[in-house]
Amino acid sequence: MNDDELMPDMIEPNLDDPRIQAALEELQAMILAKFPAATFDAYLGPDSDGIWLAATVDIDDLDEVTDVVISRIVDMQVEEGLPVNVVGDWPPERLHAYIQAEKAKLSPLEMAESMPSLTA
Repeated sequence: MNDDELMPDMIEPNLDDPRIQAALEELQAMILAKFPAATFDAYLGPDSDGIWLAATVDIDDLDEVTDVVISRIVDMQVEEGLPVNVVGDWPPERLHAYIQAEKAKLSPLEMAESMPSLTA
């Protein structure tokens, strides 16, 4: 723990660290208990700010994934100094369908304006 705060220093984000591996396994188990078909990918976050666990789940509201683990994530970060985060993600097929549905909502003018310019 550092002297200025009542929480431990954050450990270095490293996917090979056994403490981080154990944390990721625990979070995966919690998510799988609610979403048995979930799949996972862990990666170092942007600017090496922590380890991210992407949980791919085919549900409407991806916040439901975070809701399952948010309390435990806070404990891991604050009490244990573990730089772990979770993000929900859709499978590629669902993401593609969502994008197509959103495009269908646009008028022809809006669609043309949203496309990159070929003259730039």
